[in-house]
Amino acid sequence: MRVLGFGDNIVDRFVDRGVEYPGGNSVNVAVYARRLGLDAAYLGVFGDDELGDFLRASIAAQGVAIDHCVVRAGESGVSTLRVDDGDRVFLGWNGGGVTLREPLVLGDDLLRYAASFDLVHSSVYSRSESELPKLAGLGPLVSFDLSSEDEFRAPGYLDRVCPHADLVLLSCSHLDEAATRALLAEAVRRGARLALATRGVEGAIAHDGRVTVATAARRVEDPGLMVDTMGCGDAFLAGFAVSLLRGGWTTGTSPNRDAVERALHDGARSAYEQCLVEGAFGHGRPVLTKLP
Repeated sequence: MRVLGFGDNIVDRFVDRGVEYPGGNSVNVAVYARRLGLDAAYLGVFGDDELGDFLRASIAAQGVAIDHCVVRAGESGVSTLRVDDGDRVFLGWNGGGVTLREPLVLGDDLLRYAASFDLVHSSVYSRSESELPKLAGLGPLVSFDLSSEDEFRAPGYLDRVCPHADLVLLSCSHLDEAATRALLAEAVRRGARLALATRGVEGAIAHDGRVTVATAARRVEDPGLMVDTMGCGDAFLAGFAVSLLRGGWTTGTSPNRDAVERALHDGARSAYEQCLVEGAFGHGRPVLTKLP
């Protein structure tokens, strides 16, 4: 089984630690799928600066293929963060740099490449919405991270994404259970085959229009073990999707309730383990440059 992360890459710079790490939603899902034993690759645009070199080397060191990526003149994306009581706090970013300013367009060669995977994952931070219809009917399952911002829950945006997604992830730790369930139902009503909501310490809920399944979070009982929550949602998604793939999930099929329950359990375990990791997947280094 093979997973392709398509879209964003970024450097996460922790100002309180003076350390920066490689990351990005699409990158993280590919890395986590690889750590779970699947073949994985990343497809996207890197800047031609030193940070781009850092990102490429770090991703490749995780065993994730990057041979179909493109390097373009321009700066890499950088986000600035700090950690408060184990929780990440975003302070700002530079707009994603050239990765989002000049995102990849899937031509015939790249579509043939994408078709060789079982799952293609992308996100709201990838500017890949226009490419999703091209993936429909190509063969791979498509997952998409809808994040937590209101602009990505607007009907017009959901209508651009959901009809082309086999799985959407919504971060809902700021919503109560009723609002979360309503949002999942809305995503499915607008075309998503399966919708997953992560709710932080409140656990997670999955809904496919027929059944709704919930699971509790796996908590880090010893505060001394907790590093930060960077990548925990991505890790949950990867654990959830990989579990479904191993259970036989393919395009045109719907996982049964038992498979979804097992996937939620596996996602919770992956998220728990991610809380013990610095940054998205390690490879931290002292900050060498400043934001432009």
